[in-house]
Parts: sequence; C-alpha cells; structure tokens
Amino acid sequence: MTTTPASSPPHEPSAPPDARRATSFDAAAAQYAANRPSYPPALFDTVEELAGRPLSGARVVDVGAGTGIATALLHARGADVLAVEPGAGMAAEFRRGLAHIPIVRGDGNALPVADAHADFLTYAQAWHWTDTARSVPEALRVLRPGGALALWWNTDAIDVPWIAEAADRTGRFTGVDIPAEKRRAADRTDLADPSGRLGFTRREVRWSRRVPVDTHLANIGSHSAFLVAPEERRTAFLEEERGHLLKVFPDGIVEETYDVLVLVATRP
Repeated sequence: MTTTPASSPPHEPSAPPDARRATSFDAAAAQYAANRPSYPPALFDTVEELAGRPLSGARVVDVGAGTGIATALLHARGADVLAVEPGAGMAAEFRRGLAHIPIVRGDGNALPVADAHADFLTYAQAWHWTDTARSVPEALRVLRPGGALALWWNTDAIDVPWIAEAADRTGRFTGVDIPAEKRRAADRTDLADPSGRLGFTRREVRWSRRVPVDTHLANIGSHSAFLVAPEERRTAFLEEERGHLLKVFPDGIVEETYDVLVLVATRP
C-alpha cells in the first residue's frame, strides 16, 4: 500500500462525460453485476483510516451505486447506507439483489439528500461520470462537518506483463493509451477536484481475483467503451482476446490483478 499526493484515476475526464457511454450500463446491468470485480477489505480499512472514523454505525450515501457491488460491502461493514443511482436498469438490478437497502434515483450533480446528512459520501467507479463543478459543491453540502468524501476505482496493475499486453490491445480498440493515462494520472492533482476545495489523500491498494476466462471477458465487455461499440467489432475483439488469454492461462482461469486507487477528503 502506498501514499502519494492526491491525484485522479485513469480516464478521469476534465469535462462532463459522453452521455451515451454514461447510460450504456442500463442495458447490461445483469452482465455488470455478475462479472465486475468487487473490492478487498483493505480498501475499507484504508477509507476508515483516512477518514479517521469507522464505517460501522456511520450514515453513508453511496453515489452511482450501480448494481450495488460497493453498497453491499459498505452495509456489511455496519454502515447505514443509502444508495443513489441514476440509471433505471442498474437500479432495477440493485433492487433484485439488495432489496433490504434503500435506493433512490439521482446523481452526484444534484443529490436527493438533505444538507449535512452524511458521515461518508462514497463513489465506487463513479466520480468520473460527474461534472465536478457541480458534484464538489454537492459533496460539501451533503457531508456533515468532519464527514469524508471517498472515491475509488479498480485500475489494472499494468506492471504485470500479461496485463500490460492486454491493456495495449484494449487501448488500440478504444483509442486510449491506457499505460500513458495511468502515468498521467499519477502526475496530476487537479482532475478529481479542479476547484481545489477538497484536499484529497491518495492511496493504492493491490489485490487480485481468479476467475474463468468467460467471466474475465464479460467483465471487459461490461465497460462503456465496449457497450457503445458496434456489436460485430466488439465480438471479434473479445474472441481474439480469448485466444491471447488461453496462451497465458491454458487452464482457463485468469488471475486479474488490480490497484484500487483511493482518494479521501474530509470536510472541514
């Protein structure tokens, strides 16, 4: 685990994102829920450490909750969680799996939450879909004094050779130099909060999971750049990727390694 000056994640945009990509998950919510990676316990230990308080008993608003991957883990830590999700398909999938946790429709640019309501405001894989000119003031409004804004993203561990090679192939498909974007993010301190009102502390937590190659490919296919791509092109890429993976993992079990990028800022 490392501590460095605050930064933003790979692919964090400086302007509001493409609306088509932002809404693409609704049609693939079941695929997302079944195949996306979760998060390790060390992530939540880190959030608690940087926030200076436990999640247990805390009032948490989990924004961009999606199908509830992070929400369920926050609830398991003993938090009183309210989920906020803009997408109808994702919210429906959330309700199917987590009927005991409340969820409301909304997004980080205009939170349907009262002032000074939350001890934690969390964004798992979601802050980059917000317009920071609006989501930063909203975070400060919704957090109680001393409350914490916690942002995190699973990012590929590109120092692992097979992952670096796969990132190059994915980058050619998406038109993004993924290793360069990750290096760029490490050198920038302004993208997560261009206003400078939040003082983020940055950590990285490494973890891994072993999954069948079909799960790995379905995970790739659940990302917005693939969801909006023409089906024929997407299918061809994933079948070619299967061949590359089976050369590295002939037993068909892929070991994915992630660096969870964690940013935490406390409201004065």
